[in-house]
Amino acid sequence: MLSRRHFIAWLSSAVPVVLVARRADALAANWLAADEATMRALAAAVLPSELGREGATRVARDFQRWIDNYRENAELVHGYGTSALRFSRPSPRAKWAAQLEALKQTGFNEKTLELRRQAVRDLLAKERLDRMPDVLGSPHVAAALLAFYYDSTEAADLCYQARIGRQTCRPLSAAARKPLPLASRGGGARP
Repeated sequence: MLSRRHFIAWLSSAVPVVLVARRADALAANWLAADEATMRALAAAVLPSELGREGATRVARDFQRWIDNYRENAELVHGYGTSALRFSRPSPRAKWAAQLEALKQTGFNEKTLELRRQAVRDLLAKERLDRMPDVLGSPHVAAALLAFYYDSTEAADLCYQARIGRQTCRPLSAAARKPLPLASRGGGARP
């Protein structure tokens, strides 16, 4: 059994760790937001070229907004038929900020698109990914950005070259109709 003295000693050592982790997360948020150029360069390297420069920039901005709004330990919607509460995982922001900074230090932003793509391939080869991870479970910010995009409605539409509207609400009357093909999107405009 844990004595009161040991519990207080444990608690006093644990509290600063939480505060340090929160401070590191806040610093990482500012760091990621300040390094928009590297995030855009990474997006151009990993996202489908069909998006174009503007589309890759938009996805990078959306990813940054998602990171900024992520709250760890937030209560999640529980599954159908269960009352078990689940909470969001710790924020990967600090790790991703360090990875972006490491990319920047190698001159990533100044490299040609093909050299940036090769650099990302080399980084992800070290991670030994056998499938697309979920965004939070991504070992590298490049894989997280890719997972973020491929979980979107836009990615499904681009994949099938049709306006499927995955994760959107459509009327039942439209369910039997074949999705419309994507229009020509010149310059990375949204489908």
